[in-house]
Amino acid sequence: MGTHEEDGVQKETLNLLASTQTIIQDALKKLGYNQDMYHLLAEPLRTLKLRVPVRMDDGSTKIFTGFRVQHNDAIGPTIGGVRFHPKVTEEEIEALAMWASLKCGIVDLPFGGGKGGIICNPRTMSFGELERLSRGYVRAICQIAGPVKDILSPDIYTNSQVMAWMMDEYSSLKQHGSAGFITGKPMVLGGSEGREIAGAMGVVICIEEAAKKRRISIKNARVIVQGFGNAGSFVAKFMHEAGAKVVGISDVYGALYDPDGLPIDYLLSRRDSFGTVTTLFDGRISNAELLEQECDILIPAAIANQITKDNARQIRAKIVVEAANGPTTLEATKILTERDILLVPDVLAGAGSVTVSYFEWVQNNHGYFWSKEEIIEKLREKLVKSFNEVYEFAQTHQVNMRLASYMTGVRKMADASQFRGWI
Repeated sequence: MGTHEEDGVQKETLNLLASTQTIIQDALKKLGYNQDMYHLLAEPLRTLKLRVPVRMDDGSTKIFTGFRVQHNDAIGPTIGGVRFHPKVTEEEIEALAMWASLKCGIVDLPFGGGKGGIICNPRTMSFGELERLSRGYVRAICQIAGPVKDILSPDIYTNSQVMAWMMDEYSSLKQHGSAGFITGKPMVLGGSEGREIAGAMGVVICIEEAAKKRRISIKNARVIVQGFGNAGSFVAKFMHEAGAKVVGISDVYGALYDPDGLPIDYLLSRRDSFGTVTTLFDGRISNAELLEQECDILIPAAIANQITKDNARQIRAKIVVEAANGPTTLEATKILTERDILLVPDVLAGAGSVTVSYFEWVQNNHGYFWSKEEIIEKLREKLVKSFNEVYEFAQTHQVNMRLASYMTGVRKMADASQFRGWI
């Protein structure tokens, strides 16, 4: 029998999948597609559940459960991250693969969405155990993955080193160079400039465009970032460097808030590898309290279901930009829209990483690499165009930005499926 915590995780991920399916259905209906198209896109084309045996350092063998999901490959190969986390579920990976498809559609990439994960706790595993797990995962999925089938990238608790092990294992199995099988690699193995900061940079570009729409100057704008992990810390850093006043940040243990602005450089220097910093200070408030503090721009960059129908009316921001996956529920989205708070959804704001993964794949295919400045310029061009297309679509069709993003993201995938004769 599962624990209350396990039951809560299962309920949350099921809600995530169900809410994603609900919006896809609404998007397809408004675009004029029939119910058959919804049945095709509401679930992945392929879900592989796998078991990975790993020899542990103490000589025992532990069997890990993992997944690889390919949502839709009508447009081209699927692409998406691999996460190592103790709370990975099949439903979560399916929902995230669907989001990857939407992101690719929104920024007009020649991909469908994929996602992978392994149920494990990397914090308790040695370097050698993580390497053996990474290689075992590739052996388990190699028949359905590859540079023209399904492309992997880093996600929660995976990094460039994990990607390097996975690429090396795939190269050994296929007996040829396979740099395009993996993105987010070390630079020396064909990685791309700007990949580490791509997710946060994409969020910041969307913040800048949203601020223009609401006539808010980034300089001295009051910003709250909930979450101080990889995405949140980089967003806070970039906003601080742009002249914004970051008045609130948080981690899993609590939040810091100062209406006069926080010393972001100092906080970044003190955070540990898991993004923890608030425990060093007295006067912490809760994450829930932080969300309700007054600011111009609120950036949920932590976990799902943070803004709900219970607190949406207490949000005191002019703009909300989602850097996390699913931080705002559908009920809360409706409330924020009614209150004229501009909500930039995760599938748009979070498209920076997959865009630069695409750039890395292109560079690997051509054997020619761009500078960091060129990568950022190309990323900005993609996201500014996509943001404005979604914004104008929302204004024209009188829908919120989330539904407009889904309608934009799903249309290309649906058209490709029709042309192929699947529907």
